[in-house]
Amino acid sequence: MRTNSNGRLEIGGCDVIGLAEKYGTPLYVIDEQTIRNICKDYKSAFSKYEKVKMLYASKALCNTAVSSIVASEGFGFDAVSGGEIFTIYKSGADMSKVLFNGNNKSFDEISLALDLGVGRISVDNFFEISLLNELAKSKSVDILLRITPGIECHTHEYIQTGQIDSKFGFDLSQIDEAVELILTECENLTLRGLHAHIGSQIFETKVFSDEIEILVKELARINEKYNLKLDEINIGGGIGVKYTENDCPPSIYETAEKILTSLEKAIEKYKIDPPALILEPGRSIISTSGVTLYTIGSSKQVPNGTKYVAIDGGMADNPRPAMYGADYSAFIVNKEEISLQKVTIAGRFCESGDILIKNINLPNPEEGDILCVLNTGAYNYSMASNYNRVQKPAMVLVNNSQSDIIEIRETLEDLISHDVIPDRLKK
Repeated sequence: MRTNSNGRLEIGGCDVIGLAEKYGTPLYVIDEQTIRNICKDYKSAFSKYEKVKMLYASKALCNTAVSSIVASEGFGFDAVSGGEIFTIYKSGADMSKVLFNGNNKSFDEISLALDLGVGRISVDNFFEISLLNELAKSKSVDILLRITPGIECHTHEYIQTGQIDSKFGFDLSQIDEAVELILTECENLTLRGLHAHIGSQIFETKVFSDEIEILVKELARINEKYNLKLDEINIGGGIGVKYTENDCPPSIYETAEKILTSLEKAIEKYKIDPPALILEPGRSIISTSGVTLYTIGSSKQVPNGTKYVAIDGGMADNPRPAMYGADYSAFIVNKEEISLQKVTIAGRFCESGDILIKNINLPNPEEGDILCVLNTGAYNYSMASNYNRVQKPAMVLVNNSQSDIIEIRETLEDLISHDVIPDRLKK
């Protein structure tokens, strides 16, 4: 964001207040250039290792416009559902650069992935290995084996994925059984490598070193035991972002240096050929690319207590504070930061837990003010709901002083479009 010549804030060259007036609130705003810049930073940071494949983790934010942008920057995709796969396909992306990931892929989802030519499927359990081999029929399907490396990162327990007791992947003690099943009974599956993911919103780069050590060691062990030369490791994503002033995530370049140095040492230690290195950044690409605009409505001063300021959105368009205790930064767009008072931003939904930001200092918030919440590109729209039968917000893409709708605001008719009243209930 920056201030224009009239002293008003802009994002992507578009006046922020003007966006709220034109499209209404709540409004998701995505800055295209920020997405592209971060994608370029990733490619630059890892450029000294030739065998790098970048996959955008679609679960952070998946629609056809965003998919089209990241694909044009040379990224593939990590998809976790049939819906994400279909969205990526409709964006015109190269489906051979898509990895299908997830712990309980359905028959229909696997069939769709095979029909659309998804390039890799990360298998998560023994049932899925057998199901995929059956559905593949005469096709040859390239797969990765997802493992849980036994690494716990210091983040919220709901976004840890690499610890031993996890719903995702094969325990290290199960790898041999899985490899033997693939080699002896699955003629349609070609095992290409190992896949691990240790969590999300990670600030400590050492965990990536530990993960790489485990993956490379397993490649060497599998090669020695089965004469099977695997040539890919997927270390997932999870690089943290700065939501508040208290957050100090490492830069993409710092993280890349740690990962590549660790990989070089592990390759030398275990005497293997350099494998392809696959990464799955999601939040770190899209989070800082987005803001959400709200209009302030009512307020309430509890005697000798909290002042609540309510907005026209909340936990249905951003469930992360209620689910994870996530923190955000925000400011009032149409006022200068003077005469600040401590308030709590409350959502409009019928839940006491619908609190967006606690104890934030804002300049005399009043009805009609526009509140801008920063860093909302990831896991806001993608986790949004119609709780209380409230319509999902619109989303606009901004760049070079131009704004374009990329998600249409839902209407009341949209809310009931899939409702059906059985004939026996009709009078």
